[in-house]
Amino acid sequence: MARKFLVSRVALAVALSSGMAAMVATPAMAAKKEKQAAGGKFSPEFVKVAQPLQKAMEAAVAALGGQQTPEAMAAAKQAFDTAAGGDGKAAFQAAVPVATTPDDKNALGSMMRNFGIISKDLALKQQGNMMLLESGKLDAAALGTTNYDSGITAYQLKDYANAAKYLKAAKDGGYSDTSGQLDLVLADSYKRNNNPEAALQMAKDDVAAAQAKGTAPSETALRNVLQQTYTAKQLAPSTEYAALLGQYYPSSWGTSISVVRQLSSLPRDQNLDLMRLMFVTGGMAEKRDYFEYIENVDPRAFPGEAVKVMQDGLAKGKLTQAEIGADLSNSQGRVAGDKASLPATERDANKAGATTATVVAAGDVFLSYDQPAKAETFYTKAISMPGVDANKVALRLGMSQTLSGKYADAQTNFAKVTGTRQPVAKLWSAYAKSKSAPAAATAPAATN
Repeated sequence: MARKFLVSRVALAVALSSGMAAMVATPAMAAKKEKQAAGGKFSPEFVKVAQPLQKAMEAAVAALGGQQTPEAMAAAKQAFDTAAGGDGKAAFQAAVPVATTPDDKNALGSMMRNFGIISKDLALKQQGNMMLLESGKLDAAALGTTNYDSGITAYQLKDYANAAKYLKAAKDGGYSDTSGQLDLVLADSYKRNNNPEAALQMAKDDVAAAQAKGTAPSETALRNVLQQTYTAKQLAPSTEYAALLGQYYPSSWGTSISVVRQLSSLPRDQNLDLMRLMFVTGGMAEKRDYFEYIENVDPRAFPGEAVKVMQDGLAKGKLTQAEIGADLSNSQGRVAGDKASLPATERDANKAGATTATVVAAGDVFLSYDQPAKAETFYTKAISMPGVDANKVALRLGMSQTLSGKYADAQTNFAKVTGTRQPVAKLWSAYAKSKSAPAAATAPAATN
């Protein structure tokens, strides 16, 4: 139960490549150009071995016929092998020692990578990627793509150190992959290479960068860092990240609240306000959630709220009549009398000489009957009275204001809460923020 929120192990069966890289110019032809940039020349030794490879690659492309089915790839490999003298891979390895200039390495790396894709030889494909990177001839866009592909290929080869190296280079260079795999694979590479600290720092950096830009941190980054702080049983940072997760990704409120609920182990009176938030945000997902809320609210003290929770559990199929039928009947029997006493409760709390306990109790009962405006009135009166539990009243004042749509006022009061109620206040504050500013910009897809 405690770990249901954790990021699931990524199903990292990443496709080798979406297609063939662009064919390079025939080295012999390129060498004949009248003008070449300084250092942009093919060596004569390489031209001799590269021409047959280029022709073999052209034969392979023709055999593909624009398709990438298993049959087409097998036909392309056969065509290349035949044109290269029977063993395409051996032909490439023979060319490696004579590829000495940057253009040599760029040309050979591109062809080698392509043949690695065709022949489904990850090691050869990666060797081609390395030559491309070593050539220094890639422009910014191609550099990002090649670093990313190198990182993914290294991951597939279980070379997690290099997977992290090249994926980080792609990320640092601003590369965005359309599949949204980069951050997931990079974080997993760090972990598999026994470097969980780097994975955690990456997630923290992503969250901090998004906040600095005023955008929503990626859900993946938030869940990754929340995973780490939760595992380490760190309440304060877990609360911070849980609040952000709920604020920006409302469907995650159940997860966020469960994390704080488990780490804080609050007494019933304090946990009640956490369960109230779980109810309001639609996070009640399990039978135990309902039973915990019912126990915390105490049907004898707040029968109306208990009835509401039990009826909701029945309606959603989380509770059964056999389980709570008797309790529901008893609570319903108390509601009429309890509601009949509300005018007297309100009148007593409004008296000039009303005690702190009387005023706070009035706020509590009206809050339990979903009358936040009246509850706010009494909590506002109580907050400055002698002997008041300031943290409790500031929290419930903020809750009442949130439920009344007074989000800015609510956040002011949540910020006053200290002590053991503070984690609950932070989550309620995040909920108020999500209601007042739901249109925060979304982070780039690369971090999904």
